[in-house]
Amino acid sequence: MRYWAGARAAAGVTEETLVTGPLVGDALDAAVAAHPELSDVMAVCSVLVDGRAVGRDAELREGVVVEVLPPFAGG
Repeated sequence: MRYWAGARAAAGVTEETLVTGPLVGDALDAAVAAHPELSDVMAVCSVLVDGRAVGRDAELREGVVVEVLPPFAGG
């Protein structure tokens, strides 16, 4: 899992490997369990799997990259 911007600050790491259940929501829950500070940030983040936006119910395959992106300001 890769964390960007405010998610990275809340997690305290840039990326990590998580072993989770088969859904994106399982991975997100595992990340919050490992880094409780992510809870509020995760509620407003977009989630990408291998570069594609997905929801919590999307299935994960071994070796995919999950990215957590908070809203960005500016443009």
